[in-house]
Amino acid sequence: MYLEKECDLMAEKQLRINLATLDETVNRLAEDAQKGHGFTVFTLNLDHLVKLRVDKLFRAAYSRARYITADGWPVVWLARRKGAVLERTTGADLVEPLCEQAAKRGIPVYFFGSSNRSLQAASEYLKARYPALKIVEAVAPAYGFDAVSSEADAAISHIAQSGAGLCFVALGAPKQELFADRAFAQSPHVGYLCIGAALDFLSGNQQRAPLWMQKTGTEWLYRLVNNPRRLFVRYARSALVFAELATRQLFNRPHKLLDFTVVDLKK
Repeated sequence: MYLEKECDLMAEKQLRINLATLDETVNRLAEDAQKGHGFTVFTLNLDHLVKLRVDKLFRAAYSRARYITADGWPVVWLARRKGAVLERTTGADLVEPLCEQAAKRGIPVYFFGSSNRSLQAASEYLKARYPALKIVEAVAPAYGFDAVSSEADAAISHIAQSGAGLCFVALGAPKQELFADRAFAQSPHVGYLCIGAALDFLSGNQQRAPLWMQKTGTEWLYRLVNNPRRLFVRYARSALVFAELATRQLFNRPHKLLDFTVVDLKK
């Protein structure tokens, strides 16, 4: 009962994108991790907005996130229409520059999620590129892993005691956000970044869209063409949410649950 009441209260809080650029995000997270100041990082996109409409636990986790970036051109577009100055920053964009900073600053990292195959290949790639990078462990949970379970509790305890300053969580939404939220509550000295399929991209087990598509806002089309059966319904729902938010914005009628704002942490 308490959890339900808490989630209802969280639903009243407006989403706040508070990291505007990739460079700002990398610098802020590296500085926090070096100081032992933990955090959670969520990357807001249309699929998240669809899930936020119906998932109270997801909304509660989002309301507690220390940092939120704009992942997806529709979110960037909506924010810019409000006058915000920001760029798209995805979980996949963050992994390499943060690992570079972790190597330079002596911050141990932990990878959690994805698959054993992707973890091994991604770890080898990152170690080859950043030889000073210390990967304390890379763990792929069993299929069907539940972010709110005794198995998750054991994983959280292991990460907390591992010595890691950064933990990259690659479980997909909303599972990774729920896990990161619970993990940070129990290990506030660790920074948890939700990165989706980033390790699969680095390993080569999945192909990310060409750079020109990433920069022109058409990466979604590349993914849809390559995996239509899995993504068609998801993208259709996302398109409906985008249309609703754009229309509401046009008539200055913000959505109670899904409206978001952009704040500048430097002010």
